[in-house]
Amino acid sequence: MRRKIRVFGLLVLLVLIGVPLAGFWVSSWLHRPLPMNEPVVVNVERGASFNGMLADLRGRGLLGDPGEARLRRWGARLYSAFTDLDGRLHVGEYELAPGDSLLTLLEMIDRGEVLQRSVTLVEGWNFREWRALLASKDGIEHTLGELSGEQIMARLGLPDTHPEGWFAPETYFYTRGTTDLALLRRALERQRRLLDDAWLSRDDDLPYNSPYEALIMASIIEKETAVPDERGRIAGVFINRLRRGMRLQTDPTVIYGMGEAYDGNIRRSDLRRATPYNTYVISGLPPTPIAMPGRDSILAAVRPAPTEDLFFVARGDGSHKFSKTLAEHQRAVREFQLQRRADYRSRPEPSR
Repeated sequence: MRRKIRVFGLLVLLVLIGVPLAGFWVSSWLHRPLPMNEPVVVNVERGASFNGMLADLRGRGLLGDPGEARLRRWGARLYSAFTDLDGRLHVGEYELAPGDSLLTLLEMIDRGEVLQRSVTLVEGWNFREWRALLASKDGIEHTLGELSGEQIMARLGLPDTHPEGWFAPETYFYTRGTTDLALLRRALERQRRLLDDAWLSRDDDLPYNSPYEALIMASIIEKETAVPDERGRIAGVFINRLRRGMRLQTDPTVIYGMGEAYDGNIRRSDLRRATPYNTYVISGLPPTPIAMPGRDSILAAVRPAPTEDLFFVARGDGSHKFSKTLAEHQRAVREFQLQRRADYRSRPEPSR
């Protein structure tokens, strides 16, 4: 009888010691790096189950060979039993790097640390270019389809509004499933705040009747130069011309009015053709912005640099030569425009 008691006690001791050791050994597989040599994205879709997620990882070979996969799955189920992860999977994408373990993934899912994607909406691009960029980005839910610009603005709460100029250039972060309309709404809200704040800090006696006219001017400044130090001076030139009743005569507005017909060249016939955006023909500002201006161009439009200049011409290195008189301007045109080099540029090379 005593022998049986001793054997039973030994068995109990083995169980008490062995089960925790076995659990510890199984759970240790959670800490071992997963077999991958490059970053991997794991997508937890809406309605996915914990076992289904593990099966997907196994099917992709991320849990190792069959034996290793079995141990990792057991370890994952132990983790889930203690954390109730099975009942609250956070939907989204999770990015694993080489050296990460299954525990890394489970903890990210537990905390909801989903992958943040990004899209950069560039200063000086127009609305058509931005739509094409959003349509090309992976992870965005595309809802705009064949909607016109005005229809999109109506969905954003601004019916009968031309979309050009109304979206702030910036890098926007998003998670998989974010709609293109949601990203545009964020850019719209930011641009409206920037414009409102800039308008409140504007100089006195500017020839604008509304913040929208300042936005139009900012878009022209954005297209005329990417040299930060020139924006205020270019704004000053345009302000001087408006005050004197002179036409703006700026090529970017002509190009915008040409639309897809623009092939990289502006001909004399283009400068004579009457369009709402041809500032060689019309007086004052065009009817809408011609691009998406950034914050610096908006500030330049409402706080132009004091200057007596009335003209400027591109030097060919991205900067401009400014002139006070027509005679000075004509000499600058002969120097910089009529003898163009092969590397001539009216704007600096883009920084991104």
